[in-house]
Amino acid sequence: MTQIHPSAVVDSKAEIAASAVVGPFCMVGPEVVLGDNVELVSHVAVAGRTRIGAGTRIFPFASIGHRPQDLKYKDEPSVLEIGSNNQIREHVTMNPGTEGGGMVTRVGDNCLFMASAHVAHDCILGNNVIMANNATLAGHVSVGEYAFLGGLSAVHQFVRIGKHAMIGGMSGVEADVIPFGVVIGNRAHLNGLNIVGLKRRGFSRDDIHTLRNAYRLLFAPEGTLQERLSDVEDQYQGNAVVMEIVAFIRSDTSRSLSTPKFAGDGV
Repeated sequence: MTQIHPSAVVDSKAEIAASAVVGPFCMVGPEVVLGDNVELVSHVAVAGRTRIGAGTRIFPFASIGHRPQDLKYKDEPSVLEIGSNNQIREHVTMNPGTEGGGMVTRVGDNCLFMASAHVAHDCILGNNVIMANNATLAGHVSVGEYAFLGGLSAVHQFVRIGKHAMIGGMSGVEADVIPFGVVIGNRAHLNGLNIVGLKRRGFSRDDIHTLRNAYRLLFAPEGTLQERLSDVEDQYQGNAVVMEIVAFIRSDTSRSLSTPKFAGDGV
């Protein structure tokens, strides 16, 4: 039988797996789905059309699935989808999508959200994302797999953060961040590649060396960005890692691109 503490308030219409645990003083709404081995430790409030995947653990005072902080939201039946094996720590807030953003906020698997992190409406997060304490995403942000957001960082709405990127602590990010890139500062600027993260993820020495060379060419002071991008594409056409960056830059976006503040930054 599902373990539901007597002090918890769980709507009878909620779908809760037999192996799930709902701790003391939690509140679970009627359209919530809790998967196998989900645990709400205590004092967790889950509302809306929220689906939480197997093995995810949510700690006290997290607010999950309540209406978005968007004045345009008119009670449309949007959803919040949270994947499997996530750790969602104290005071984390996650909101569902809106009609203006595809009706869904989606979080991948194996992510860590440290205390007081915020995932706003219509955000899409890949697997293995880490958001440190008080890191915040505005609406419509996309975050690639294995990205790391430092403490007290803030990301502007509609910004894209590429896979394996790193956002420095206390950074204000208002422009897209390339895959494998590091940005720092307020307002944030590109400051090289996430070499430490690449090594931890098992990227080869050759891949890292190639990325460094491509980075130098892409952000050299000569020519325009589009000219340098074409040069990188021609030179590294067969390299899947470099082409991740090329494809990212060529994708449609409403934001500008984070670039080095000074020539040679991070090279």
